[in-house]
Amino acid sequence: MTTKLEALEAALRNSLGDHIQSLSLALGEFTLVVKSSDYLSSMRVLRDHVDLRFEELIDLCGVDFSTYGEGAWDGQRFAVVSHLLSIAHNWRLRVRVFAPDDEMPVLNSVTEIWRAANWYEREAFDLYGILFDGHNDLRRILTDYGFIGHPFRKDFPISGYVEMRYDSEQKRVIYQPVTIEPREITPRVIREEHYGMK
Repeated sequence: MTTKLEALEAALRNSLGDHIQSLSLALGEFTLVVKSSDYLSSMRVLRDHVDLRFEELIDLCGVDFSTYGEGAWDGQRFAVVSHLLSIAHNWRLRVRVFAPDDEMPVLNSVTEIWRAANWYEREAFDLYGILFDGHNDLRRILTDYGFIGHPFRKDFPISGYVEMRYDSEQKRVIYQPVTIEPREITPRVIREEHYGMK
């Protein structure tokens, strides 16, 4: 008798075949890695194949691997990770795909397969700068339209590039370069006579 995870692994290997770059099991959940060129077709198979039927996209997010493993990572920098659910089979699956170009990360959009991907892909674009080919409304969703850069990238400065403030003379919100005043922080030291002695 096969377990549920063994049945899922067999179904994945039978239906996706050579599209599987790697398939690993951790914490009771499979992670499937596919090539960017096979991403869209693999996602369609995952949704439509009768043995899989992953009809629900639970989550989709971007990942920046640039400092992963304390700099030991030597693969592509940007990835998209999707979490899928098969209600029919009560299975969960994590799918990871790496963007082939670190300078201009572009992947196919899965909004035609799962409409729920719309805002998730907009978030990955906004925070990581990952572009989704075929997305019909790819614009910022969490940061301001005038925002410069992508704040979840590992090389994005903590202070950002610009700040906004209300200018009472112009009677509007304006953007200006970040101004951080240097300050010296001296910790308060409390000295007690005979501290630690009995």
